[in-house]
Amino acid sequence: MDDDLPQLSRNQLLDEVKRLRAGIRAHRDATGHDLCWHHPQLWELLPEAVDPEIAVPPWPKFLRGCLRYRESLDRQRPDAPVMDREFKG
Repeated sequence: MDDDLPQLSRNQLLDEVKRLRAGIRAHRDATGHDLCWHHPQLWELLPEAVDPEIAVPPWPKFLRGCLRYRESLDRQRPDAPVMDREFKG
């Protein structure tokens, strides 16, 4: 899967590391409603192009998962500021 790496020059490898780090930082720095979104741009950082098959839970189970995720943020980052804005999509 990563057979291309040995053929890359040092400078090409450095460019690749910078590109991957930028993608990881963009994902890490997501905040507010952006935390809830599907992030295919993160997957697009990989050299293999795939159309991932995703499965989506039914609404009640999905919403319970969202609630658990938000509750985990309360436990892990109780000091995080609250952004009290509605999503405008």
